[in-house]
Amino acid sequence: MEALKLKLKEQIIEALNLQDMQPADIVDDAPLFGDGLGLDSIDSLELIVLLERNYGIKLEDPKESRNILTSVNTMAEYIHNHQKA
Repeated sequence: MEALKLKLKEQIIEALNLQDMQPADIVDDAPLFGDGLGLDSIDSLELIVLLERNYGIKLEDPKESRNILTSVNTMAEYIHNHQKA
């Protein structure tokens, strides 16, 4: 699971063009939106595309998406439990 979290952090940095960040700068359980990493609704769309493109996970319910995209931990857990084989 730690390898997945690291890979996810790298993908988030690349997808959102967070040039000044390193994976170590993103705390696993820190909020990705608001006071945490400070992402916004446009970034959430990018993360949804990232999950679909890289993991075959399609998020269609906005409420479910909000829960899944809370932190790196919640994203990694969802990927681990729902990734298509």
